Amino acid sequence: MRAIEVSGLTKVFEVREKSPGLAGSVRAIVSPSVREVQAVNGISFQVDEGEMLAFIGPNGAGKSTTIKMLTGILYPTQGRATVLGVTPWEDRQRLAGRIGCVFGQRSQLWYHLPPCDTFELLAHVYDIPKPVYCDRLNMLVDRFELGEFMRTPVRKLSLGQRMRCEIAASLLHGPRVLFLDEPTIGLDVVAKRAIRELIRQMNREEGVTVFLTSHDVGDMEELCRRVMIISHGELILDTSVSALRRDYLRFKIVRVRLADAIDRFEMRGVTVAKHKQTNLKLSVDTDVASIDDVLTELMRHARIADITIADPPTEQVIADIYGRGASEALGGR
Repeated sequence: MRAIEVSGLTKVFEVREKSPGLAGSVRAIVSPSVREVQAVNGISFQVDEGEMLAFIGPNGAGKSTTIKMLTGILYPTQGRATVLGVTPWEDRQRLAGRIGCVFGQRSQLWYHLPPCDTFELLAHVYDIPKPVYCDRLNMLVDRFELGEFMRTPVRKLSLGQRMRCEIAASLLHGPRVLFLDEPTIGLDVVAKRAIRELIRQMNREEGVTVFLTSHDVGDMEELCRRVMIISHGELILDTSVSALRRDYLRFKIVRVRLADAIDRFEMRGVTVAKHKQTNLKLSVDTDVASIDDVLTELMRHARIADITIADPPTEQVIADIYGRGASEALGGR
């Protein structure tokens, strides 16, 4: 079963600007020029029920605009989409009871009230029967460990505590699809790990489909098996997280400790990132120089005492894909 189906989804915004040469005039205010900005450009994809998908891209790529169309907040300029069989912008009210949304930079919790009051309000909004609400709330409070601050005003909670409450609130009505827009933004390492585990647990135990956007590559690597990359409104890559690392890694990071210090190391296809006495950190373009050739050249200079070879950070891989542009990335799939 498909949880989300998207075909040719496009969103164009009209931006009103002062006409050139008319700044400060009455005409510039009454009759501004209109410029079209294409935020999303004909994207198509499908998401299976129970899948956890990472939807990533640079700022302004079209991620949040796509989510807003899939949740019915925005109407598309053209194209089709269904979420759980419902066209979001045509029947938003019906869909709202079947999806949950968490926006890392926008809160659904009442700032001056404790979380328990927001949960009570949401129970009425979603028309959840009292016995069902009580059972569901008790389960979420226990699973998300909210008991100690359920009656503490939200303004006094740490960011990690607030995000746990945000996700619990979005799951209160038992949604089948959960949209997460930057759910770990601003959190420390411990809080991020806790949030990721809670998301993973809800997916595993309740089969909740997760549509995740994030600038934190750790969210993608730890939660998702599939990743879609959007850039300038176009879907430039749709692959597995493991394939992303395998197919788009041209570089290897080689850290080597030599038995004797050398003055310098130069080789075509190799960039010396760090060099301090006997320790070197090299970036090797494997399309130009093989690892065997690099090791052979190193041993011509000195004996190797220790060596490690690793892939570059995934952030670097994604930045490289962004840099290629949409046409080249699509051609390389």
